[in-house]
Amino acid sequence: MQSRLLALVCGLALLGAVNAARADEPGVFDYYVLALSWSPSWCARTGDARGSDQCDARHDHGWVLHGLWPQYEAGWPEECRTDRSGPTRRENDAMADIQMSGGLAAYQWRKHGRCSGLSGRDYHRAARLAYDSVVRPEVLRRVEDPLRLPARVIEEAFLEANPDWRPDMLTITCRDGAIAEARLCLTRDLTPRRCAPDTRRDCMLDRALFAPIR
Repeated sequence: MQSRLLALVCGLALLGAVNAARADEPGVFDYYVLALSWSPSWCARTGDARGSDQCDARHDHGWVLHGLWPQYEAGWPEECRTDRSGPTRRENDAMADIQMSGGLAAYQWRKHGRCSGLSGRDYHRAARLAYDSVVRPEVLRRVEDPLRLPARVIEEAFLEANPDWRPDMLTITCRDGAIAEARLCLTRDLTPRRCAPDTRRDCMLDRALFAPIR
């Protein structure tokens, strides 16, 4: 009995070591998630309290880049060890026009970008290319007052603006009762693809808050 228990413990330990090694290996992943954050929601939840410049009305921000995240078909890697060169401070700061700050760009590289197998420069290029490939619904920029609406309305707006997409390629998330992010699943070549089940977790709220652009 003791020998069987010892074998089980050793087996579980070995499985954990294998999974950890896989999660730490840069370039070993199945697809990307491109996460776009609705800036007014982030500002109301976090940015205003921080006095973030992102939330100043003079910027007129809508959907901004949160990150480009390597994914497995189940789960995801993060904080991989890599010998690829990271982005310079100048390269991080150059992402601020779509990612709002060089600090966020640097953080996203450390947590997610190193798992892509790309250099920091190429990772930022891929993130910008993915962001630029998305048609962000203009109708959502024309909202003038806070709305309560089904989260699926936001998904439908993206699908109408990007007719080559299917519903299973996109998920809308909520946080604290408000629309938070639009997440698009992409192949390693940055073309839209079906999201894996653990990514397809649409917000099901019928009265999600959608804050207008400032």
